[in-house]
Amino acid sequence: MTTVFIISAPSGSGKSTLVKEVRGRVANLEFSISYTTRQPRGNERDGREYFFKARDEFEKMIAEGEFLEYAEVYGEDYYGTARRFLEKARAEGSDLLLDIDVQGADEIRREIPDSVSIFVLPPNRGELERRLRERGQNSDAVIRQRLDAAGREIENYGKYGYILVNDRLEESVKALEAILLSERLQRLDRTDAGLSDIAKSYRLENVRERLQPILQSFGKTAASVK
Repeated sequence: MTTVFIISAPSGSGKSTLVKEVRGRVANLEFSISYTTRQPRGNERDGREYFFKARDEFEKMIAEGEFLEYAEVYGEDYYGTARRFLEKARAEGSDLLLDIDVQGADEIRREIPDSVSIFVLPPNRGELERRLRERGQNSDAVIRQRLDAAGREIENYGKYGYILVNDRLEESVKALEAILLSERLQRLDRTDAGLSDIAKSYRLENVRERLQPILQSFGKTAASVK
C-alpha cells in the first residue's frame, strides 16, 4: 500500500532542505518533482528542482488531466504535481512524498483522504525574513509579499496532522524521518516504540502551546486561525 505524504511550508522555512535530507535516509520513498511555469533561478536545472514548462505546455497538461493538483501562485506562475508520480509509486510499492503548497495540499486531501500531512513552520517571522534576505534572490517588495503570504499560509496549520518547527535542522530531519517511518509501520500493522514516541510529539494536538509565540510573531492567535 502506498502512503502519500504531504509536506507544506511558507517559502523560506527550510522545507526543501528537510526533504533533501530525509530522502537520503528513508528507502522506498518516491519524490514528486513539481512542474512550474516560472523561470529557473541560480543553478536550478530542469528535472532536478522542477520541471520547467512554458505556460501553454502547462495548460495543455491541465487540459489532458495530467496533474493530481495544480495552482497559479501569486497570480503569476503555475505549479503542479503530475499524476504519474503516484502511479509510479503504486507500481513499485513505494510511498510518495509531495512537496506542495497549502492550496495543493487541500486538493490532495480531497482526492486522497488518508494522506499524511506535515506543516513546517519557521521559529518566528523575524527568522523567516532573515532567511529570505540571506538568499539574496528577491527585492524588498518580493520579500514583503512572501512574508504576507506566509502569514496567510500559517492560518492553515490546523489542517495538518503534524507540525514541525524548523529551528534546528538535524532535529527537524530526525523528526520528519520518524513521522514517515512511524506512519509506514502503522499501515503495515507494525510499530516501533521509539519512532512512534518521536512522531507523536509532533502531532498537532501535542504542539499547539509551542505554536503560540510563532503565531503571535505573525500577528496571529490560535483563535484567529482555527
